[in-house]
Amino acid sequence: MRIPALIAAAVLACGAAALAAPTPKPAAKPTPFDVTKAQPRELAPKKALHVEFTVETNRMGQVARVRAIKPSHDEDFDTKTYGNALQTFIRTPDGHAVAGTFRLVYDYDPKTLRVRRDVALLKAGGVNPNAKGAADSMMEIARRNQHRTPPPGLYGTPGPVPSVRRMPDLPQVMKSPTPSH
Repeated sequence: MRIPALIAAAVLACGAAALAAPTPKPAAKPTPFDVTKAQPRELAPKKALHVEFTVETNRMGQVARVRAIKPSHDEDFDTKTYGNALQTFIRTPDGHAVAGTFRLVYDYDPKTLRVRRDVALLKAGGVNPNAKGAADSMMEIARRNQHRTPPPGLYGTPGPVPSVRRMPDLPQVMKSPTPSH
């Protein structure tokens, strides 16, 4: 009878010691990283840029295709925003998706080096709600073609190798006439 009481006391003592142990301090909050300070300003565009995309979304809010583009005439900015538009999910503030046609607008401000994206519903419906998302379609094509070789000439053909004067072989050098005095 004395042994079970000792065991119970030991268990309670261990539990109390575990509860009395100091709790670890919570991890410090990570400091936010400001991308604009990491980028050299001289590489950023010097003028304001504006590009608009008219896109169709499926029932999940995923962009299924880009219908039209009003470019900014900065090819690099247009390419980056086009890639972003293809990967976009458009949802309402409460998380619901509307299959329809939307306008995506990207505005670049050279003073702050930031891009602002705005979304506006042009027309609900009128699209294929079961369409596959554009990003999903591209990934499927990439998976299908990952083991194929590129077509000839895609990366350019090598030009002719310039002729290089060869040094004479050793036997030819050894048979050369010796200079006379």
